[in-house]
Amino acid sequence: MTGPVLSHPVFASIQGAIEFIFTPQTSNVTGGKTVGGIDQVIELALTQLELTALAMAAALIVALPIGLYLGHRGTGELFAIAMGNLGRAIPELALIAFMAALIGVGVLNLTIALAVLGVPPILANSFVGIHQVDRASVDAARGIGMSEFEILRKVEIPLAIPTIFAGIRGAAVAIVATATIAPIAGVLTLGDFIINQNVYGDNGVLAGAILVALLALVIEFSLAGLQRRLTSKGLRLKAT
Repeated sequence: MTGPVLSHPVFASIQGAIEFIFTPQTSNVTGGKTVGGIDQVIELALTQLELTALAMAAALIVALPIGLYLGHRGTGELFAIAMGNLGRAIPELALIAFMAALIGVGVLNLTIALAVLGVPPILANSFVGIHQVDRASVDAARGIGMSEFEILRKVEIPLAIPTIFAGIRGAAVAIVATATIAPIAGVLTLGDFIINQNVYGDNGVLAGAILVALLALVIEFSLAGLQRRLTSKGLRLKAT
């Protein structure tokens, strides 16, 4: 039974994609030059990670302070909800095309476009996380003379870490996935394997999809680990 199963088209395609990832192959479209292989994979993956890191940094700088401030003040709920809904409504390709028309192609265009996608979930979850902190804990902190900033930093943020990180993790996965279409704007990422099927073939397309999925999983699990480290032991025990 092993032979027929492994010869199934699905397994054959996966095997071809894995070979593409680790072994350079000759492409007739490129004039006999080799494509694929671990060196090209690493180069494109690093570019995708760089774009993701830049966009996440920009999104965090913009969205996190606003969400924390509005959540602490208890105002701006409609704005935060609207921003959260906006994140689900923005068409990624249209946004990148708009940014390309506005400021041209390249890393700056993509960073801004991807950051725009990351802002809504980070802002909305930061607001919700802070806003839902037990008011009795906040009042007790005020009662012992803590300043508003101290309350935010020492009470509200630690208690809201799980909700805040849910937004950060969602934004990071959305950004790294959307960075797959970066080659359209002139920056080569793993999406080049998927978009340029005529150059890389079916094996390249499947290899690109596998690599993007793995990259998203690595980012998700890394942020989940960071969230666990930042979450207080009491909250972790409560969650279990």
